[in-house]
Amino acid sequence: MSGILQKVFESTFGKSSVSIEVNFLDGSTYRNSNILPELKITYKSRWAQLNSIINHGWGLIESYISQSVDIEGDLKLIIKADSESGPSLVDNLRLTRIPHPIIRLRNFWHEVRFGNRKISHSVNNALHHYNRGNEIFWQYLDPSMTYTCAYWKNGTQSLAEAQQNKLDHVCRKLMLKPGDHLVDVGGGWGSLLFHACENYGVKGTNVSPTIDQNQWLTKKAREKGLGKKISIQEKDFRQITGTYDKYASLGVFEHAGKGQLRDWIRSMAGCLKDGGIGLLHFIGHDRPMETDFFIRKHIFPGGYLPGLSETINIMAEYGLEILDIENLRRHYALTLDVWAKNFEHNWEGIACSDSDHFNERFRRTWKVYLNFCAEYFRTENSVLRLYQITFSKGNTTSYPMDRKFLYQDETESCDHPESLKN
Repeated sequence: MSGILQKVFESTFGKSSVSIEVNFLDGSTYRNSNILPELKITYKSRWAQLNSIINHGWGLIESYISQSVDIEGDLKLIIKADSESGPSLVDNLRLTRIPHPIIRLRNFWHEVRFGNRKISHSVNNALHHYNRGNEIFWQYLDPSMTYTCAYWKNGTQSLAEAQQNKLDHVCRKLMLKPGDHLVDVGGGWGSLLFHACENYGVKGTNVSPTIDQNQWLTKKAREKGLGKKISIQEKDFRQITGTYDKYASLGVFEHAGKGQLRDWIRSMAGCLKDGGIGLLHFIGHDRPMETDFFIRKHIFPGGYLPGLSETINIMAEYGLEILDIENLRRHYALTLDVWAKNFEHNWEGIACSDSDHFNERFRRTWKVYLNFCAEYFRTENSVLRLYQITFSKGNTTSYPMDRKFLYQDETESCDHPESLKN
């Protein structure tokens, strides 16, 4: 068995600059370099070895999560090593299907069992990730509890500053002004609504089925004196009611599901008034392709990373004009770096809050999630993107003709968006 695994690791890590040592049950060892290993993998069971043979990389990671494999070193190095030995960016962009047939079959079966065709499935899938109690997220997010990609413009010194940059970047793109009614679909703990209400004089509505977050948001809004300015619809995205001046959704379109992108965009267009401005912020690919199985099984069940091309095609069908598309891929790598570091540093506090739930399996799962995602957004052959699409309902007559308004000092006319109309 170790002989077969030697060949698997040679094909996966053989060309990498990362020095790796793999120790098998029979005492044999694979090394891709003669220098001191930066990463050490140790098998502890025959099943773990068989799992790696059958499922390759994801078999290794699932065995690490179940504690039948130990990995010493920075987990990001696994993705770096795999990337260096793997296909080029162009080749990866051509791979619209998961190459491994068994993983592809498991991914298909996951969609059958956990897809978001029914609203009840969609709600359960959202609760699986977000309704774990707020304590865990406090431990690795910034103080605003913003759980989406930050904006690391030049000179940014901290995650908290980067998240404030992002929130204001979004508000400027939306051209918010006093009296606007902003709907935030999947608003999490409310950071965008709080920022928009406090700095731009809007009123806001959060649409989300996640109970813990909604309760926290309601309490925080009262504490901030915003209880009358922020309302909550505890609903699935397909159940939004009302018509709004501005629309935002940050990092939630990925939860719509493979077959529900049209439902999302139909709802998005339906709740925005004619001439209204919206922003859709999501992890995706340039073109439609299958979503990684690990992230769907262990982190975001039912999730699907949309293709930019399929998204804008559907938006066109509902009369939404694309005003701007920005790719923040590299910003997400930096954001996830800090989340991963915070998670590891604060693990004891997380475990103490609920030792039965936040156990060693959970720790390993979350370490893989945060570290792997960070490196996936960083690698040169990565197909992951982080898009912000700014759009209007119908052809715009008033959106600025250039981007100067996004980057001018706050002391300038940004407080008076009407002055920026052409």
